[in-house]
Amino acid sequence: MTDVHSMGGYVVAASFFALGLSSWQVLLSLLVGICIVQICANLVAKPSQIAGVPYAVICRQSFGVFGANIPAVIRGLIAVAWYGIQTYLAGNAFMLVMLKFFPSLIPLAQSQWLGLSTLGWICFSIMWVLQAMVFWHGMNAIKRFIDFAGPAVYVVMLSLALWIVYQTGWSNISFTLASKILSPSEQVWQMLTATALVVSYFAGPLLNFGDFSRYGKSMQEIRRGNRWGLPFNFLLFSLVTVVIVSGSQSLFGEMITDPIETVTRVGNGVAIALGLLTMIIATIGINIVANFVSPAFDFSNCSPQRINFRTGGMIAAVGSVLLTPWNLFQSPIIIHYTLDVLGAFMGPLFGILIADFYLIKRGQLYVDDLFNASSSGRYWYRGGFNPKAIMALLPAVAIGLMIIFIPNLQQISSFSWFIGAFLGGSIYRFIARNDPLPNNAALFIRPEIGKD
Repeated sequence: MTDVHSMGGYVVAASFFALGLSSWQVLLSLLVGICIVQICANLVAKPSQIAGVPYAVICRQSFGVFGANIPAVIRGLIAVAWYGIQTYLAGNAFMLVMLKFFPSLIPLAQSQWLGLSTLGWICFSIMWVLQAMVFWHGMNAIKRFIDFAGPAVYVVMLSLALWIVYQTGWSNISFTLASKILSPSEQVWQMLTATALVVSYFAGPLLNFGDFSRYGKSMQEIRRGNRWGLPFNFLLFSLVTVVIVSGSQSLFGEMITDPIETVTRVGNGVAIALGLLTMIIATIGINIVANFVSPAFDFSNCSPQRINFRTGGMIAAVGSVLLTPWNLFQSPIIIHYTLDVLGAFMGPLFGILIADFYLIKRGQLYVDDLFNASSSGRYWYRGGFNPKAIMALLPAVAIGLMIIFIPNLQQISSFSWFIGAFLGGSIYRFIARNDPLPNNAALFIRPEIGKD
């Protein structure tokens, strides 16, 4: 629920209307995209569930005991970017609350520095500090916080959708509205584009899904959880998003793709404050779990002796400010561009991880050797690095970035994750095709782990 129902998720989904798609086309694209995410998440889940280890450790099988730091750092940096983006969205909502009740602050919202207003900096900093405080109190505090955060944003957005339907009447909400007229072939292409962007949006949590599947008792349990937590949960998310955006056209005379702005137009000051503050709290909780804890583990994994969990988290927090995330999420075009770039890095890592475990290693895993940092370990490869995985990663990422930055290829830039996953997996499968097949391995750490 937490990764689906966030302000970032609503903003991304609503941005698909800028592609010229009608409401039902956006809804269909969202559902197809999340089904692809579900399939990929189940593939990623198995190796970590078998061994009971997180993403950063399972990468040692394909990249080597030291080479695993490469995908861990890449994933960590991307989580830092998302952490900053979600913090910016929470800060922006808080700024709207402040302006609603304290109009005298308007001059502070008009001055700009590095793309953000003075009031924006103040609100961003407050959200940054609040999240750091929750994180600093440890995983138990985070768990208690997220137990409230996930359902909270759900309640606010569902209430907003019901309010819009009540104000406009169900018959006045059109699901055929589009921001521009497209030919049938253009509509199909833009639907495919939106589907690809859904996968790119979830590429980060998808890649390190092993951080969560490691606790699963069986793959059957994990598949069941993903079935309810992704397509069914996402169906409600998609319906709420489409109703809110489509209803805004009838209610306000313009299509509003930012749910925060829609909340501010409710009219009742108390309702606005409660709605936005609830979304702020929910986003903080979601952000900590999805984008704060992950880089904390990833960075600490690089040098466990020097970087502990808390230090890794604070490195991520500081990095999120240096990225100026508000510049990555200012408009639908920039949002899609950001997702394309992130997908170019995430796709190859996914492809290599899957190709190595399922095609090269044939689903077998030597758990003890994941922690063997000596030349006798099976995952020592060459000095602790697997050169074949690195050789597959570099060209796959480079080609993905070329597609994004070369103007003539930008029409397929939204498919950077798929292209990267295919290239990374295919190149690795080719250059590792002569690797010896593994013998029977000690697959399970304890009897209840690793059962299918």
